[in-house]
Amino acid sequence: MKNSNPTADEIYLFNQGNLFKSYEMLGAHIVEENGQNGVRFSVWAPNANEVRVIGDFNGWQGKLNSMKKIDKSGIWTSFIPNVKGGDNYKYEIVTNCGEVLHKADPYAFWAEVRPKSASCVFNINEYKWNDKKWNKGKQKEQDIYNKPQLIYEVNLLSWKRKEDGSLYNYRELADILVKYVVEMGYTHIELMPVCEHPFDGSWGYQITGYYAVTSRYGSPSDFMYFVDCCHQKGLGVILDWVPAHFCKDAHGLAQFDGTPLYESEEIKGWGTMKFDYGRPEVKSFLISNAVFWFDVFHIDGIRVDAVASMLYLDYAKEHGEWSPNQYGGNGDLNAIALIKQLNEVVFSYFPQALMIAEESTEWPLVTGPTYAGGLGFNFKWNMGWMNDSLSYMEKDPLFRSGVHNLLTFSFMYAFSENFILPLSHDEVVHGKRSLIEKMPGDYWQKFANLRNFFGYMISHPGKKLLFMGGEFAQFIEWRYYETLEWKLLDFEMHRKFKEYVKDLNRFYRKEKAFWELDQGWEGFQWIDCHNNQQSIIVFLRWSKSAQEFVVVLCNFTPQYYEDYRIGVPQEGTYKEIFNSDLEQYGGSGKRNEKKIVSEEVECHEQPFSLVITVPPLAYIVLKKVKEIGNHFKRKNNSRKKTRRGGY
Repeated sequence: MKNSNPTADEIYLFNQGNLFKSYEMLGAHIVEENGQNGVRFSVWAPNANEVRVIGDFNGWQGKLNSMKKIDKSGIWTSFIPNVKGGDNYKYEIVTNCGEVLHKADPYAFWAEVRPKSASCVFNINEYKWNDKKWNKGKQKEQDIYNKPQLIYEVNLLSWKRKEDGSLYNYRELADILVKYVVEMGYTHIELMPVCEHPFDGSWGYQITGYYAVTSRYGSPSDFMYFVDCCHQKGLGVILDWVPAHFCKDAHGLAQFDGTPLYESEEIKGWGTMKFDYGRPEVKSFLISNAVFWFDVFHIDGIRVDAVASMLYLDYAKEHGEWSPNQYGGNGDLNAIALIKQLNEVVFSYFPQALMIAEESTEWPLVTGPTYAGGLGFNFKWNMGWMNDSLSYMEKDPLFRSGVHNLLTFSFMYAFSENFILPLSHDEVVHGKRSLIEKMPGDYWQKFANLRNFFGYMISHPGKKLLFMGGEFAQFIEWRYYETLEWKLLDFEMHRKFKEYVKDLNRFYRKEKAFWELDQGWEGFQWIDCHNNQQSIIVFLRWSKSAQEFVVVLCNFTPQYYEDYRIGVPQEGTYKEIFNSDLEQYGGSGKRNEKKIVSEEVECHEQPFSLVITVPPLAYIVLKKVKEIGNHFKRKNNSRKKTRRGGY
């Protein structure tokens, strides 16, 4: 971090919207100036008549520490000696109307614990990192797209609490949460927003301190320790990030200097303010903030929340409430430019970063490169898959045959973007019911349906995300104000389900065919997508090796079949390597116990076929384990003809 006045170059770049580490210039920095230890305070408030610093160190008397405005930059600065880490402060801003506002520092690194709202001085350079091995491994990684990615989404407030109801801190969570996520076989943990926010019920999505990790669970150094422990255990860290809007709390960004400085308008129905994406200093603020979390906290990715609300001028608006852009369209050109620049800047600093868009519309090329007209993200949540597949699974098996397309349509566009398949927090709140409660049928069938659905998800092209509680089939909806229902693990079916998810995750990571060619048709092939009458689908996932593929079958009805024939592209001996219906997972125990020798009987337009047992409401995976005869050339030719599956 720098330790002096804002420089002319920094100010110029900031005012141009091109200072991408503006947190090194603005905020409160512990420094030594002219032989004195203290803090350099700097804040952007261009329309203020006067700005003062108030805090513990001056009895909250602003007239003792007035700030100096740097020419026409809009930046006010002041060095105050003897201020130290841990001191609380705010800016006292006198508006051009004479009103006096007490504002938290937009660039503060820490804040008081809610409901208090002052910023806190903190030295974010004091933590000593121990994740060099992790970072070196990332730098060597050339292909993040064709690697396993299993994301566990967590709300720290409600994942688990102490017996007295108090919260675990970051360091405690670094032990119990990280250990749990690693044991369950996940590759990444995604944290719902940890930026400072005043209201628990916002889940962290209405922020007042974009540069301050929430003090609910400890200090910035404590959070660094959490991330460090994740990396040492081989776990990547993704943060939810909210550049779409911010709350209107009096100490926050809204009307910061008495004018709409950071905001352009209020978002209808949300009661929050939309950022002014066309203002250069706001661009510097937002892009710097994304860089900040990678740079200072060593995170591995951000999921950008509510991208659609940024992209569209008519988002949540009626006819007559918005004006078209200069080309007559409904795209917010300033927001589009910001998003593209954001991704370009982040990747210039951190080439292996995960930049994930939660974008719920059909906006094209969300994960396309900016030079080709794309937005520049490298992953996008597949909201269409989520909506269609959950709608399908909620149907009684008797009626699934009529909506078979909900199960198969997502494969038509599976490679149009770099997708993540999300089963997120949004799907288990507000009366939508938990995942297990969405499943039809009796108690046993609910679990069988959900096991089958998770198998379908794990085998579908795309990366995977599951919200906490889904891994042990929590029955009630997620409640941000209380812990998950860990007591359910006292019941056999929930314990078995948790073991199923753990085994499924490890199975996915072990089998290269699920992720080694995950971004194109060469890694996927339909065997049978048309069997709506029996609600069964069969497909292949291929690895880079022509001899390593898996055969996936999902049976979405309670019907059991003993002599079911499926086509396969290669002759050989096959073995069932995964089955969701095993008794150890709570299933009926129907399985293919013996190895299955292929027959030279054409089926599903394939030259060979297998006769197998198909369990009820189950997901099974078969794999060729042995050649028969000398058919290597013949099998390779078969692959070339059939590899690019479709409808």
